[in-house]
Amino acid sequence: MIDYLIIGSGLAGISFAEIALRNDKTIFMLDNNSQNSSKIAGGLYNPVILKRFSEVWQAQEQLVLMGEFYSILEKKMSSKVDFKRPILRKFFSVEEQNNWFAASDKVALAPFLSTQLIFKKYLGIDSPYGYGEVLQTGYVDTALLLSKYRVYLNQNNLFREESFDYEALQIESDGIQYKNFHAKHIIFAEGFGMHANPFFNHLPLDGTKGELFIIKATQLDLDVIVNTSVFILPLGNDLFKVGATYNWKDKTDLPTEEGKVELMDRIKEIITCDFEVVEHFAGVRPTVKDRRPLVGTLQNYESIHILNGLGTRGVMLGPAMAKALFENIEYKIPLNKEIDINRFLPKGKK
Repeated sequence: MIDYLIIGSGLAGISFAEIALRNDKTIFMLDNNSQNSSKIAGGLYNPVILKRFSEVWQAQEQLVLMGEFYSILEKKMSSKVDFKRPILRKFFSVEEQNNWFAASDKVALAPFLSTQLIFKKYLGIDSPYGYGEVLQTGYVDTALLLSKYRVYLNQNNLFREESFDYEALQIESDGIQYKNFHAKHIIFAEGFGMHANPFFNHLPLDGTKGELFIIKATQLDLDVIVNTSVFILPLGNDLFKVGATYNWKDKTDLPTEEGKVELMDRIKEIITCDFEVVEHFAGVRPTVKDRRPLVGTLQNYESIHILNGLGTRGVMLGPAMAKALFENIEYKIPLNKEIDINRFLPKGKK
């Protein structure tokens, strides 16, 4: 018998797998490669919602935990995946500068917003009003992380590529039986694929489609991440990742002409040099309307759990939410009510 059978190998799945392994638990992971939001994610971590100048929920705690989490993973996989980079918010007016200073005076935001404006001239960007610098930021190369972690799992015979057959899951007194797997617990971390899961498809997971570019801009000279209506992330060799769009209606992972036009227009608002689109890709983020993850245990079934709804901030949320779920299962530490799926139970059944 193993401790955990994990369904899904995106950021949620590998975060839980790693937390379990670090606590000397046995795991096995299944995935059918149907979801790609983690693979194509921008991977940025940023403790501030720049559109509204508000703090990301539990930002400081998540940043501390993720720093340690990815540092250990890098040593384990012999690959660097966590890149510390400043995020600069380009200003378009004096009013935006004033809004920045007003936000930086807030107690919750003061650790994250520099009060020293930056007026450095970056080739290919016209920025007469300068930039504000967000602190404690960077990005995780999610595609590399997932690829390397799957190699690690395969080398240790802990992974199999296959679609999960929900009808084959048997619930037993000491856990679950699934085909040739006998496990104490099963963790569903399927991302937007949760809609096919009969145990949890009643939860309000609302996928948000995002489209991104890889562009080549030989005259754009950036060593920082610039963020306005889209982010521009330097990848090296004159390549930049740019994104992302937000579409709440289209639930496919196919790039669209509409998304392409939107991204092209937004890029042209930021940079003044020529560029070419090298790659255009899309994915559906697993988002929840109350902007909190879906974490917890199926009512009346102690062996069936979910870790989902990480949305646009999976690299920050993944380690923290995996730790919370693991400690809830193993040590009965209560989940924060804001992430517990029981928040969606009808009144009287909580």
